[in-house]
Amino acid sequence: MATEARFTVPSDQFPLGTVFDQLPNVRVELERLIPTEGVVIPYFWVRGTEVTDIESAFTEHLGVKSIRLVDSVDDEYLLRVEWPLDYEGVLTVLAETGVTLIEAIGTSQWWTFEVRCDDRRDLVEFQRRCRELDIPITMTALHALTPVETATEADLTDTQLEALVLAYQRGYYESPRQVTLEALGEELGISQQAVGSRLRGGIKHVLGSTLSALTVQP
Repeated sequence: MATEARFTVPSDQFPLGTVFDQLPNVRVELERLIPTEGVVIPYFWVRGTEVTDIESAFTEHLGVKSIRLVDSVDDEYLLRVEWPLDYEGVLTVLAETGVTLIEAIGTSQWWTFEVRCDDRRDLVEFQRRCRELDIPITMTALHALTPVETATEADLTDTQLEALVLAYQRGYYESPRQVTLEALGEELGISQQAVGSRLRGGIKHVLGSTLSALTVQP
């Protein structure tokens, strides 16, 4: 099911966030993202400042190869940045998981990302990869772009789906179990009691929808 989502990342967790050290009141807007061989090249606008040498406002960061001014209009600057794909950050995880970036806006506190995916499971995988790499994302909005295909998808919450997918992938339903609730909780960033609650709720909805579909009405 096609889905759009919004999530935030602390400004200091994103390479372009270094500009806020020198220019705390500016706004940075990612223009577009172009995956190419060896690098990810986004174009972005810096708005709300009048600086002759805007490139110097960005301090060096391991994730950035180069920053170059492309154009400027009054207090707005269009820049081009390159950084290597082997840098493990939000943009490379988006590229890995096939989640499409729509927009990204940065301020001195937060980067806010708008993304889209054809399958909600791609978004679950994106969240899992971010946790694996200790990228502190916070999901703030989520909505479907297409009608819900099944009653099961309608009943399941996103947190239940995330927990069920992770538990299945880690072998929680194997015999013997290959992972504990505590380990799943650590990966999800919640308590083992919360994991158990999400799994029970998700299984209830899955079973209810499946049994209802199999029941022959008189």
